Amino acid sequence: MAGRFAPRPTRTTVRGGHVPGTSLDLGLTLGPLRRGPADPTFRVTPDGSVWRASRTPDGPGTLRVRIEQGRPGAEAWGPGAAWLQDNLPALLGAEDDPAAFVPRHRLLLATYRRRPGLRLTRTGLVLESLIPSILEQKVTTHEAYGSWRHLVRKYGEPAPGPAPEGMYAMPDARTWTQIPSWEWHRANVDGKRSATIVRAARVAARLEEAALMDPPAARERLELIPGIGPWTSAETVQRSNGAPDEVTTGDLHLPGIVGWALAGDRTTDDEAMLELLAPYAGQRHRAARLILLSGRVPPRRAPRMTPGDIRAL
Repeated sequence: MAGRFAPRPTRTTVRGGHVPGTSLDLGLTLGPLRRGPADPTFRVTPDGSVWRASRTPDGPGTLRVRIEQGRPGAEAWGPGAAWLQDNLPALLGAEDDPAAFVPRHRLLLATYRRRPGLRLTRTGLVLESLIPSILEQKVTTHEAYGSWRHLVRKYGEPAPGPAPEGMYAMPDARTWTQIPSWEWHRANVDGKRSATIVRAARVAARLEEAALMDPPAARERLELIPGIGPWTSAETVQRSNGAPDEVTTGDLHLPGIVGWALAGDRTTDDEAMLELLAPYAGQRHRAARLILLSGRVPPRRAPRMTPGDIRAL
């Protein structure tokens, strides 16, 4: 296999090892929670602070996280402030163990060493990752991000506290179920995706319980909802549960990227991708994430997918 080698027991590969001088990278850790550069629930300010507006079990809350003298510090506002503070360590990857990852390819070893601040976040919130993942089903990210912005700004609540202008907490579960059909249309969301979101919101309490389950059980519960399949459940649980082994299948691009990076084969399918990632059992999601961060992607052979727009229909 191209680039494969037997790892040596160094400080970066032995479980429980420590790399001196490394620190948390907020951008890498919290970046997967941002749904596009204009996400109304997520903002990065010039001073390096990361702001998030969330819908917690106690209500909306705003969290500001920043690195001060090499250590993370945070402030929170709103009814959900205490919940956000209590769950801050998990959000910043305290439950993640990057030392459990053993690089078995030179590309991954190089990326692992170059990105020591990467941690896998765990939000503890299912619906806030599930709904945007449903919006991203079978459309371009540009379309999905636009739909998310429209719906959150129209039906969400202004972020509590001194949040940057234009930030909103997403709607609560009841509000999602009451969005009229024409507003879904205006948001460029087809009937299949909107119906899936409504079904999920109607059983939101049961779905939120999945954040406390083992990732496979959490995915199984999410997939009980018609319209939620392996792609959507994996994308959700990776964020809500901080799942290092839940790799995304059914993706248009990921198998080819993994295949190209690890075996020089851009025609790799899901089955072959899982075979390539098998040496990273227990850490397959982290391996895929590091591959994406490496920047090694196959050259484009076809034009980008043309965005659709149902609003003119």
